[in-house]
Amino acid sequence: MKYIVILGDGMADYSVEQLGGKTPLEAASKPVIDYMCSKGTVGLVNNVPENLSPGSDVANLSAMGYDPQKYYSGRSPLEAVSIGVDMKDTDVVFRCNVVNVTEEQEVYEDKIIIDHSSDEISTEEARVLIEEIQRQLGNDMFKFYAGVSYRHALVWDKGPMDFTLTPPHDILERRIGDYMPKGEGSEYIYEMMKKSYDILNNHPINLDRAKRGLKKANSIWIWGEGKKPMLSDFKDKFGLKGSVISAVDLIKGIAICAGMESIDVEGATGNVHTNFEGKAKAAVDALLGGSDYIYVHMEAPDECGHRYEIENKVKSIELIDSKVVAYIKNELEVRGIDYRMLILPDHPTPLKLRTHTRDAVPYIIYDSTAEADSGIDCYTEANAAKTGIVIKEGYKLMDEFIKK
Repeated sequence: MKYIVILGDGMADYSVEQLGGKTPLEAASKPVIDYMCSKGTVGLVNNVPENLSPGSDVANLSAMGYDPQKYYSGRSPLEAVSIGVDMKDTDVVFRCNVVNVTEEQEVYEDKIIIDHSSDEISTEEARVLIEEIQRQLGNDMFKFYAGVSYRHALVWDKGPMDFTLTPPHDILERRIGDYMPKGEGSEYIYEMMKKSYDILNNHPINLDRAKRGLKKANSIWIWGEGKKPMLSDFKDKFGLKGSVISAVDLIKGIAICAGMESIDVEGATGNVHTNFEGKAKAAVDALLGGSDYIYVHMEAPDECGHRYEIENKVKSIELIDSKVVAYIKNELEVRGIDYRMLILPDHPTPLKLRTHTRDAVPYIIYDSTAEADSGIDCYTEANAAKTGIVIKEGYKLMDEFIKK
């Protein structure tokens, strides 16, 4: 038996007026996923405990079967692991986005965050900017490390942990002065963010981006503090050799910390233009090559939710169905390989909110060897709720998915 998780990050949503009152899942054409819904087990699962923020870090740990109450130590350390940062137990690690803020206000606090991803800046451009930030702001206490696209890391040697820091995607189109860092040592974080604007706004990379009609990456935004993660080995925990496919540093970091193989796919971007076909092929290759379990993470629905891209969120769900789920299903069945597939979001990213919520999300467990009529012919939030099945502690869903 092979086990496949199809994780559509932020795929769940609320009704959208422009979609005729439907959610993106209701509006999308997804015949293969709907078939699996009609022949599998359908329900709701809550991946985010009440006392934790509804981030992709907490929610994906749950979806992989790790109790975040036990294993969660912060988002940024997981991302830092994926880019090769060698952390000490005393280090505090932060996510460092390169963001786009307005230029017309002279006072930094009066500026508005426009885009948490700076038009999804390329890794090559962002690396130059982060290297300049490290040159001007880095020292023995603070070190900046370049990651992927807009997602980077800051390591504070022997730093404090008692902060109030806000994710930039939660405050789009809002005055940043209302969300300044708070807590012991927060003045250091504030000063670095403020100085970064003067360093980056007229940097040649950003002047060139402006000429090309792209948003500047003209400030850093520091958030998501945490300490060195300690996850138990996935194979020891579940008895399966596992692999993960994702374009996102966070998910790669979870995989590495859990002893799973992190598979890179050329052209995987984390947005609606990602290489869906490449991810699907890599998943099948991994399963044929000895992996028992594959976690295929698609960031596109989440990014579309943050960016209020209604049509693209629907499109991303349709592409997951046609390019990923259909391909994997067909390739395994042609070869006569038995499999179980779990399809779910980690959390909702409602378009009208442009950020995450902690609502329970719909899931499907499909078993190629044991099809049964579920009575649900369309995979949606409302239909999953009708089944009355609710798993309140998300990490326990893995116990139902993996039959030992």
